[in-house]
Amino acid sequence: MTWTMATNPFGNIGLSALAAAIPILYLFWALAYKRMKGHLAAVTAVITAIVIAVAVYGMPIKLALLSTFNGMLFGLWPVAWIVVTAVFIYNLSVKTGQFEIIKNSLASISDDRRLQAMLIAFSFGAFLEGAAGFGTPVAISAAMLVGLGFNPLYAAGLCLLANTAPVAFGAIGIPIVVGAQVSGMNLMALSQMVGRTLPFISILVPMYLVILMSGWKNGMQVWPAGIVCGGSFAITQWLTSNFLGPLLPDILASIVSIVCMVIFLKKWHPKNIWRFPDEAASQGREKLRYSGGQVFRAWAPFIILSLFVAAWGIKPVKEALDYFTLVSFKIPGLDKMIIGGNGPIPAVYGLNILSAAGSAILLAGLFSIPVMGASAATAIEVAGKTLQTLRWAVVTISLVLGFAYIMNSSGMTVALGNAFASTGKLFPFFSPFMGWLGVFMTGSDTSANALFGKLQHVTASKIGVDPLVTVSANTCGGVCGKMISPQSLSVATAAVGLVGKEAEIFRFTFKHSLILTGVVGLMTMALAYVVTWMVPKYDIAVTSAAAKAAASAPAFPSQGLFYLTAALFIVVAVVVSSRVMGGREA
Repeated sequence: MTWTMATNPFGNIGLSALAAAIPILYLFWALAYKRMKGHLAAVTAVITAIVIAVAVYGMPIKLALLSTFNGMLFGLWPVAWIVVTAVFIYNLSVKTGQFEIIKNSLASISDDRRLQAMLIAFSFGAFLEGAAGFGTPVAISAAMLVGLGFNPLYAAGLCLLANTAPVAFGAIGIPIVVGAQVSGMNLMALSQMVGRTLPFISILVPMYLVILMSGWKNGMQVWPAGIVCGGSFAITQWLTSNFLGPLLPDILASIVSIVCMVIFLKKWHPKNIWRFPDEAASQGREKLRYSGGQVFRAWAPFIILSLFVAAWGIKPVKEALDYFTLVSFKIPGLDKMIIGGNGPIPAVYGLNILSAAGSAILLAGLFSIPVMGASAATAIEVAGKTLQTLRWAVVTISLVLGFAYIMNSSGMTVALGNAFASTGKLFPFFSPFMGWLGVFMTGSDTSANALFGKLQHVTASKIGVDPLVTVSANTCGGVCGKMISPQSLSVATAAVGLVGKEAEIFRFTFKHSLILTGVVGLMTMALAYVVTWMVPKYDIAVTSAAAKAAASAPAFPSQGLFYLTAALFIVVAVVVSSRVMGGREA
């Protein structure tokens, strides 16, 4: 028997939204005040959400449990799969001693912790976000910072903060593509609007990081590097999003940022080298102790990883891999049993065995074993220890996705969205907070756009604001919620060895999340009513059809196999080159 989703059970938007907010407020309380371990906070939040869904929103218990189960499956695959494989590569690099070479190569550029944070947390993390997304940048860059000697809490918090500016164009622009498809906006116009908003955040984030880490006085000592790092990224992000589209802004902007930083730091360094107070005083920049070939070999696993995840982000490659290995099935008793605003809601779980980003990372790890000089026994040992370390993180991630699914399926998410929409002319200020809320619940800017994209469009049209502004704000506000999402917190704590300390990182990032979302809200108000000339002009009549056609155009598997073969050829070339060059002494 089907059930029709209730979005206003009390007949009052405020009361219904307040009831829907109880599980979220509880999760805030559990993490920020009670400082519960992540898996305990998640499981009790899930129970709270199920109780509200059943008792207040009238959802049948069976559907509530199945919806939660559906989300937990998605949490296990593909989300947790990414975390496990990413941390495996890092752990193997440490075990084989290759990470010591990476640390030395970075320290030879600069042993100043402020500059290392810019390079790794912001620039390198942005590249990984653009190529893979879904927790990969935080997992890898945070682990790298800890390996360099960063305080684990700062490493996790800094990487979460850094992973704001690139999220909107993450995973080869998927959030923008989904936002355009769901809302009916022009894909290129939405890319342009986001690309005219986020660069103002991007240029500030590197300095924001170092000031938070080292204080105002110490942070301002490296402002030239901050301008180079954030400015080169912001300019490239604006150019690519406005003239090339949403697929490559992160990849190209991060590469430009890294190159500009390396060139700049060959000519400039701050007068004083800053390190954490509990570290020994630095005697200056560390000398590079390894040959160029050895450095290349140490970095090769991460080069291979980047190549694989970039290849996996190409649509024809994904389609080709899915053509052979995608296993999908309907969730019995849940599929089309819930009636939403657009009719029956399908519940189909797809096990994308090869096309999952985690599978790309695993392949990178397998190719990296000979590069690092590890034996099969060593790799198996590291894999076992990685799984042992991450067991609670995997549980937490699965529960968090279950929480998101029950919130969505019960109608509570829609109730919260309707409450925001009732703010009238002030709606442009609050529209980023809808994206922020969506990402907090789901851990994904893509999911936040899927949840609220259409609502943003409809509400903006009602109050006389260009819908492009609020749909873009949903995306831009969502990036600020990434740093406090329980899913992101689980990834970060797993990467730096602080499993169970999610509450501490939540407290570290929460204030900054609200500040940045508020800034986006003010910018959205300005775009809606003051600087309207910044809003791209687009053909509304052609918009929806063009966006949907672009999103659904089929690709032949042969094309994807060609790209995949090319990627494998390049990876093999990197492996061979690293083995040939890596044995040379400095």
